[in-house]
Amino acid sequence: MYTLLVKPFLFALPAELAHRLAFAALRFIHAIPGARRLLRAYFRRTHPALEVRSMGLCFPNPVVLAAGFDKHAEGYEALCSIGFGAVEVGTLTARAQPGNPRPRLFRLPADRALLNRMGFNNCGSERAASRLGRPRADIVGINIGKTKLVPDAEAIGDYVKSAERLAPFADYLVVNVSSPNTPGLRDLQAADRLRPLLAAVQAALGRVGSARRPPLLVKIAPDLANEEVIAIADLALELGLTGIIATNTTISRAGLCTPSPELDALGNGGISGAPLERRALEVLRLIRGRAGSRLTLVAAGGIGTVEHAWQRLVAGASLVQIYTALIYEGPGLPSRLARGLLARARAEGFATLAEAISHYHAELEPVGSPRAP
Repeated sequence: MYTLLVKPFLFALPAELAHRLAFAALRFIHAIPGARRLLRAYFRRTHPALEVRSMGLCFPNPVVLAAGFDKHAEGYEALCSIGFGAVEVGTLTARAQPGNPRPRLFRLPADRALLNRMGFNNCGSERAASRLGRPRADIVGINIGKTKLVPDAEAIGDYVKSAERLAPFADYLVVNVSSPNTPGLRDLQAADRLRPLLAAVQAALGRVGSARRPPLLVKIAPDLANEEVIAIADLALELGLTGIIATNTTISRAGLCTPSPELDALGNGGISGAPLERRALEVLRLIRGRAGSRLTLVAAGGIGTVEHAWQRLVAGASLVQIYTALIYEGPGLPSRLARGLLARARAEGFATLAEAISHYHAELEPVGSPRAP
């Protein structure tokens, strides 16, 4: 139904308008009495054999919606109802901001990709906190970034303000220093600048109290050199972070099928989707090879099939995130991926997905290496 009817209609509209309409429709349907139960029954996201434990949490399945879809934390319950094991909201900033001028989101159908320069448009962490504070049964991660108008010298305080506001409502918290659409943001990935930022956010989480202190992760770019990726892995271990999300969008235009003149006309921005698949997997393997199981790894970038997701789990990820593939494949994708992963695990002789992940992660560990607590 999505491929034959809904997708042609949405793809005839500008990408950002289509996103807003589709998301609003999902939230409207979800708000109808009884619809939540029907959605969850139809998409069948839960089964004991799909459950995965990670970061001290029990995920109904390992397929997570990446940050960027629910920027304002306004529809995470509806999104969980269509099959996601968790939803990561944001990126949220300390101040509300409109983002970059439109148009700022474009489809690249020849590459099964998106190009965006959204610029962290969001309602601000204070307003989001009021939406996230209501009781919920679903797992929600929160992704925080830097307010564009805040000078670089004040970036740490800006992140800390969001962390203090949102930590009480986060099942896990992600520091985003890897979007290409906020000037100077990616410079914060340099180890000497990233260390004080992450340390300050950690201290802010400590002030929340141990009962509500969420796991802390950092999201990195695929465009880092291998040496820089390893340096961030070392820093995450040094500071005692929970994990790393690998990876964000790329600014590379290498190997795209979309003609260069068309890309030039669209302008700058980060590319997500299928073109990221190879590099994102490389970065994941680099981090796993350096950190072993001492860091929780969340795979993102170019995941659109069961095989893609399986490769990331086998390579050391505990969870996989999707976004762009959802636009191309529709709302049935998360549950198809989850069930496909379980079928793959059972085809290899495992009763549950957790057993398969544990087996392959153990194979990655050098004999005698330390393990994550």
